[in-house]
Amino acid sequence: MYKRSLPVGRFAPSPTGRMHFGNIWAALLAWLSTRSEGGTMILRMEDLDPDRSKKSFGDQLMKDLIWLGLDWDEGPDAGGDYGPYIQNERQNLYQSAFEKLVECGRAYPCFCSREERTAASAPHRGETTGIPEDPCLLMPESQRQVALQTRRHTWRLNNEHEEIVFTDLNYGEQRHQLDMARDHVVLRRSDGVFAYPLAVVVDDGAMGVTQVVRGSDLLDSTAVQLYLMDLLGYPRPAYGHVPLLVDAQGHRLSKRQKSMDLGAMMASGWTPEQLIGYLGFRAGFTKVLEPVRAADLVGVFDWKTIGKEDVVIDEEDLASARDLMRGKAGR
Repeated sequence: MYKRSLPVGRFAPSPTGRMHFGNIWAALLAWLSTRSEGGTMILRMEDLDPDRSKKSFGDQLMKDLIWLGLDWDEGPDAGGDYGPYIQNERQNLYQSAFEKLVECGRAYPCFCSREERTAASAPHRGETTGIPEDPCLLMPESQRQVALQTRRHTWRLNNEHEEIVFTDLNYGEQRHQLDMARDHVVLRRSDGVFAYPLAVVVDDGAMGVTQVVRGSDLLDSTAVQLYLMDLLGYPRPAYGHVPLLVDAQGHRLSKRQKSMDLGAMMASGWTPEQLIGYLGFRAGFTKVLEPVRAADLVGVFDWKTIGKEDVVIDEEDLASARDLMRGKAGR
């Protein structure tokens, strides 16, 4: 069911708030990479976190993407043969994959209490996901069976310290030796919520995604996802990681910077063509800063121009760029 004849890309936002400048950048590059190959674009809502995800945010995300000119072929509203396209409606698929990992000995119960609150979200650059020498791996079977009935527990990945090698579309060859300190990921939380590392692998694999384009803060988590793909029998997609948009202090742009969420930017006078024109210019696709449509950049998309270093965004420079493009549009 997951074999496709065309390249398949995806944008998979979490419906936890308004789109912001950083994920507009990631969405644009993912969209351009897929469209430049004549591929199919999937929109998937990653609403694993029940405390933060809201349907209203998902509805607004779709409106924002349409406003930006970033369309999709399959998604929550468009349907498709590989749905559902909302994670909360895919629990049976995660359960089947989880049971397979338990049966092959790669998932085991962990009675430690660390990282419970963040297990259902993607790890970002610099974050570790585990602890070395997990005593739960060494627990006698009789003791484990008693603990399963009496103690709260997560289920974690036993990665066997394998080396994963892949070639990133932007950063080239990557070699990652899995270890239990860095890659000791949670697969299912103690409250029963399936965690991001398992869900994203099942979704990409079952939907036949052939190309994953996302921020470089997720580069380090790719090896674990490829390991899980191998265990579950899915073909490996190609991965392309793009530089982050950061502020002057080097902090990743996020929803915390309210002035850079899309609602605030629209209110300050940004048009979709100005936003796309600015991001296309910073990606090296255009030589002149001017308003353009996303569709106008499909033919000039090139991984070689994107670069590998984080892109610093200064709010004053951003406002100046908007005003400059506003003047050009008015000529």
